[in-house]
Amino acid sequence: MVEVFHQLANYWLEGTSQAAEATLRMLRDPYPLDDEPCGATPFEVIYEGDLVKLRHYSTGSKSSGTPLLVVYALIKRPFILDLMPGRSVIETLTQCALDVYLIDWIPPTRDDSWRGFDDYVNCELHDVVRAVQKHSRSSEVNILGYCFGGVLSLMWTALYPETVKNLITLATPADANIAGNPLFAVARKMYDALEPLLEMYGNCPGWFINACFKSMAPVHHAVSKYVDLYKNRQGVGYAEMFRLFERWINSDVPMTGTIFREVADQLFGRNLLIRSEFRVGDTRIDLKNITCPLLNVIGEYDDVVPPRSSSAIGAATASRDTIELLYPAGHVGTAVSGGAQRKLWPQVAKWLESHN
Repeated sequence: MVEVFHQLANYWLEGTSQAAEATLRMLRDPYPLDDEPCGATPFEVIYEGDLVKLRHYSTGSKSSGTPLLVVYALIKRPFILDLMPGRSVIETLTQCALDVYLIDWIPPTRDDSWRGFDDYVNCELHDVVRAVQKHSRSSEVNILGYCFGGVLSLMWTALYPETVKNLITLATPADANIAGNPLFAVARKMYDALEPLLEMYGNCPGWFINACFKSMAPVHHAVSKYVDLYKNRQGVGYAEMFRLFERWINSDVPMTGTIFREVADQLFGRNLLIRSEFRVGDTRIDLKNITCPLLNVIGEYDDVVPPRSSSAIGAATASRDTIELLYPAGHVGTAVSGGAQRKLWPQVAKWLESHN
């Protein structure tokens, strides 16, 4: 028993040290990107804008069908989608002969604090889609949006429906009128209280975002995950998976002050997106403009984005070809679990193949 506590203490001390180092990274402006893991799948950067890099993951042979653009979230680094061999969404999709492009959002600095959804959607995402079209020689793209990337994907598809052949949303928060969810409640309560913080930093700092998410499961982050590490320490690849996952957990980057205000007010505060009243610049986002086939992937045990929040997407659009795929995993398990690579993502690839 003494040995157990000694090992757990070592795990805890190592984890605390890594979290402290991550906080220092989050305090740097700009956020350093050169120490990230290389991932499981080789890629090349084919386009770079003000706040975005576009990665292309080649299948190694000529791909057929419409290219897939993965729209990642804004608040963490994207290596969770290509974490390690056997635990990589990108690896699985390319093995299914899909031509994959991934948006790597460049962390904003104080000078970018003015940028809101209007800039991210109508400028940055606009240029990315054009780059994919040019590189792939395809007039349409398939889009896969993960979490807040799913929100951006809904906005883009509603504004530019002619460019999207098929839309996939993954763990996407849409309906904020869900009682008891910590994410929505925190955003609403913090809207006014955070104004001094936004004025001080210009943006919502990465360290604050990280603290908010960890506060949703304090026991897990303080104790439980280290107990799980001890129990599974002999498991093949478990320790390496744990190490990489912890690097991602501590990879939060700032959210621009304008984006944060729009999310807290329009998305979580007044629940305007699902009611087709959210405004991007001067334009109202009407989800009924989305008529393409829609695959809505939901984590059954998602404790960050409630399944009911994502389930509302299908009915809010005008798509006549909508499938809701409920997978037995949490918010991140849909992306990194071994089961998801064997069962979920081949099924997603098969859906895309049938709609190409």
